[in-house]
Amino acid sequence: MAGWNNDTAAGPLGAGTVTLVEGTSFCISLSNGDIHEGSAHGVFLQDTRMVSGWNLTINGQSLEALASETQEPYRALFVGRVTRVDEYADSPLIVERLREVEAGVTERITVWNYSLKPAVCEVSLSIACDFADLFEVKEARTPRRWDEIRQPEDGSLVIRAAWRDARKGVIVKAPGAKIEPEGLSFRFEIAPHACWKTTVRIVPLLDGPSSSKPSGSLEDTRGVSPSDRRRQEWVDKIPVLQIGSPSIERTLRRSYDDLGALRIEDPHHQNRVVVAAGAPWFMTLFGRDSLWASLMALPVDPSLALGTLQTLADRQGTQVDPISEEEPGKILHEVRLDISSGLSLGGKSIYYGSVDATPLFVMLLGSVSRWGFSADTITNLLPHADRALEWIRRHGDRDGDGFVEYERLNDQGLINQGWKDSWDGINFADGTLAEPPIALCEVQAYVYIAYLARAWMAYDAGDTNLGDACAARAADLKKRFNEKFWIPERGYYAIALDGSKRQVDACASNMGHCLWLGLIDEDKAPIVVERLMSSEMFSGWGIRTLASDMGAYNPASYHNGSVWPHDNAIIVAGLVRYGFISEAQRVATALLEAADYCDGRLPELFCGFERERFREPIPYPTACSPQAWSATAPILLITSLMQYDTHVSRGGLWMDPVLPESYGDLHISNAPMSDSRLTIDIVNGLPSIQGLPSGMTFHRGHRPWLTELVEQARRSPTP
Repeated sequence: MAGWNNDTAAGPLGAGTVTLVEGTSFCISLSNGDIHEGSAHGVFLQDTRMVSGWNLTINGQSLEALASETQEPYRALFVGRVTRVDEYADSPLIVERLREVEAGVTERITVWNYSLKPAVCEVSLSIACDFADLFEVKEARTPRRWDEIRQPEDGSLVIRAAWRDARKGVIVKAPGAKIEPEGLSFRFEIAPHACWKTTVRIVPLLDGPSSSKPSGSLEDTRGVSPSDRRRQEWVDKIPVLQIGSPSIERTLRRSYDDLGALRIEDPHHQNRVVVAAGAPWFMTLFGRDSLWASLMALPVDPSLALGTLQTLADRQGTQVDPISEEEPGKILHEVRLDISSGLSLGGKSIYYGSVDATPLFVMLLGSVSRWGFSADTITNLLPHADRALEWIRRHGDRDGDGFVEYERLNDQGLINQGWKDSWDGINFADGTLAEPPIALCEVQAYVYIAYLARAWMAYDAGDTNLGDACAARAADLKKRFNEKFWIPERGYYAIALDGSKRQVDACASNMGHCLWLGLIDEDKAPIVVERLMSSEMFSGWGIRTLASDMGAYNPASYHNGSVWPHDNAIIVAGLVRYGFISEAQRVATALLEAADYCDGRLPELFCGFERERFREPIPYPTACSPQAWSATAPILLITSLMQYDTHVSRGGLWMDPVLPESYGDLHISNAPMSDSRLTIDIVNGLPSIQGLPSGMTFHRGHRPWLTELVEQARRSPTP
């Protein structure tokens, strides 16, 4: 997902960590609500840790955690008790901390006294602020030292800091508190079986007062906070789903909530909403992650995909810059905010070291063009698609062999630039690392579908010459791919070609992406599927990134034997496309069962141990959660098994459900479709739809693939 070379992997956050997220803000704390200095925890805003320590004590004693409950992605309730220093085991003092993250933090503290006697209490909050850059925290670097001034102002603690020309700070508001430089405190007496309450707010200062401060309280007079209102606006526009399986319904609703919390606004166009890659370290726009997540979320909210395309188009490469790896027409890898850009890949606010974001951009535009946006909206993006295809031909294929490959342009960039971007993610069957330039198998599939998508949009606009040219390139790529990447004696496709054009012969999940996009020859598909479903690849919880009989296999690695939900969801879509329904059902069910062990939330990845070996899926220590394409993976799983898709300009909606009986009946209301809202029912496997826009027809079957549409257009220039 992110830029990880061998020295940049984030350290574990620790057991019981609670992560809250809202837009570009997030908070990581212990299960009792405290944030300890010296850890990777903190309150973060725009890639800066605004608060590095936040510890609550009562009468000098820390809190023993009893429970923590994440009520919304941005709100959690921590319950603890005051540890005792006498001979009695049970404490009568119970503390609740209701915390909400916005552009800062609001925390309501309630202390209950369950004693028969009054309790005299002193509540103290110590506060530390190191203003560390996100990369300093993630990679355990020694933070730069800011010049800090702490002083009481108007009943608040104001902490200001400077480093070179940068200015940051926080205001800690706590009515009635005693304010001291190191923190604040309250002294009070609680009657028997009574409680005491206060509210503390952290307001960020970013080169001056923040333009979006936390609200005055956790809720307004109508009982909702700004985050609640934002969430409700999101809920009102997305589908409402009911399914016979309660656990699957919980997982899908969790996906909706996480996707809503991961939405961020383009700072230059606040009406555009895009998807951040994931918490905690990637709360920003990523090319690959945001494109995949918004593609998988099309049936839930097509506007996310459009906003992602428009935002990426505005930042499309225009020049050759070896430091940031920018090239004309290239789509970015990641955007970093504030001073963090100085420590990020390439040392600038935008880094372009991604080989697949550019074809994925064109692929997503082709999908978005089917969902009923205005012709002008799509037309305005076509020049960006054409520049992306020009990058594919000129810069992506440096040696002119017809395949897109990558090699980093400087020694600070990513070694590997596909989705398996860890330093050791691409290797041979014996475990030897592949040498660049590297042509990944799935990237050729993305390029293939990008050419088909552009061909179809050209035909749709009456540009037969461009349509024919793109269609011919796609057909030639498919032919040569099946000649050069197929390993007949192994029965699978090479994960890549290396710099010497040798087949990188590891058996990896990447070829599953080629299934969904139709790059694999029909006669080879059954052999590929047999290998994907083998015991070496399928763990029982999902398909591994690397087969267990490969030299580099490690079930607890990031990319060499782990299970990634988004990867599996893409493979499930491919299995359905090629007609391997029972296999698709098996993989989808395994993933959804894994989610049940994670409170309904699929993490970025989990370990690839055999299901028979451990009762539950084993977490990967540094996995992002929530994470965008894992949040959208359950959506793709269900819509793939529904075989649900549309082509508004052709006046059709297609569905041919193959959901397992164990899932039960499915009812969806408020599903977006052009300017209308649909109601969808699948009862005993039979689909019905209400509310189709005028002129649209429901078809039982699969939506015509781009290969079919392009072939029809080539035979008849006016589709």
